[in-house]
Amino acid sequence: MSHQSLPAATSRPVDFADDEIDLRELFAVLWTGKYWIAGLTSIAAILSVVYALSLPNIYRSEALLAPSSMDGGGLAKQYGGLASLAGISLPGGGEMDKTALALAVIKSRRFISDFIQRHDILVPLMAADGWDQSTGELSIDADIYDTGSATWVRAVRPPQPVQPSGQQAHEVFDELLSITEDKKSGFVSLSIAHYSPMVAQQWVTWLVEDINNTLRAQDVAEAENSIAYLKTQVDATSLTDLQSRFFEMIQSQTETIMLAKVREEYAFKTVDPAVIPEQKDKPKRALICLLGTLLGGMLSVLWVLIRHYALNRDRTR
Repeated sequence: MSHQSLPAATSRPVDFADDEIDLRELFAVLWTGKYWIAGLTSIAAILSVVYALSLPNIYRSEALLAPSSMDGGGLAKQYGGLASLAGISLPGGGEMDKTALALAVIKSRRFISDFIQRHDILVPLMAADGWDQSTGELSIDADIYDTGSATWVRAVRPPQPVQPSGQQAHEVFDELLSITEDKKSGFVSLSIAHYSPMVAQQWVTWLVEDINNTLRAQDVAEAENSIAYLKTQVDATSLTDLQSRFFEMIQSQTETIMLAKVREEYAFKTVDPAVIPEQKDKPKRALICLLGTLLGGMLSVLWVLIRHYALNRDRTR
C-alpha cells in the first residue's frame, strides 16, 4: 500500500498593514481639514444657539395631593354581601379604589372635554404660541385663531373641523398634564405645563376642584338612587329583620350624602397647593447648545475623513 505524501504547508506571514489605521495619518488628515472642522462646528453652534433662543419658555405648576379616606366602619363588612346583591355601594366596602377611580376620571376624555368647555380654555390650549412676560398676556397664533373676529381660522383637512374637536383638545391637554402617584405613601403629584405660569397654576387649581366636585356628585347621585331603591324594598317586604337591615343601609347612604356635601376636598386633600412658578421648566437652552455643538463637531470630523479617503480611493483607481 503506497502512501502519497502531501505537500508541506508553507507558512505565509499575514500582512495586517492594510487593515490597521495609521494614527499619524489620521491626525494628519484631521489637521489638514482643521479649518473645515472649525467652520462646520461653528456653524452648528450658531444654529443651535438660534434654535434654542427661538423656543418659548414652558412653565410647570404642580400640586401635591393626598387621597381622602373613605371610612365605612363595620356596616360595609356586615352588609357588604347584601348590598352587592342589590347593586348598592357602601362606603369603605373595598369595592373600588377611590384614588384609582379619581386618577382614571381625571385622565378620561369626557372629564377633560367638560373641563375645557366649563372653563372656556380652548383658545389658550390650542392657539397659544407664547407668553409676554412684560404684559402677562398670552400670544395667540393668528394662523389658528383670529382674536379680532373671535373665530378659528386654522387650515385643516376634511373631515377635521376648523374649530378643534373635543378629541383633539384632549390629546393636546394630555400632553400638558402630568400625574404621578407614589405607591408607598399614596401621595399624588398633579402638574400642568404651559407657556404662561399663571395659566399653569390656574389650571392645576381648577383640576383639583373639579375632580373633587365630579366624584362628589357621582357618589351623591349613586347614594340617592340607592336610597330610593332601598325604600321600595322596605315597602315590598313584611319581614321585620330584613326591613331593619334596609333601614340601616339607608342610614349609611344618608351618611354618605351628608359627608359628601360637608367635605369640600372630597377625593383629594391638597397637601401643597399649586403656585405660580418663577423659573421655567424648559427648554434647557445650555444643553441644546452643547449637544448641537458636539453633534456639529462629530459630523464635521466624519465628513473630513470620508472626503479624504474617498478622494484617495478615486486617485488609486
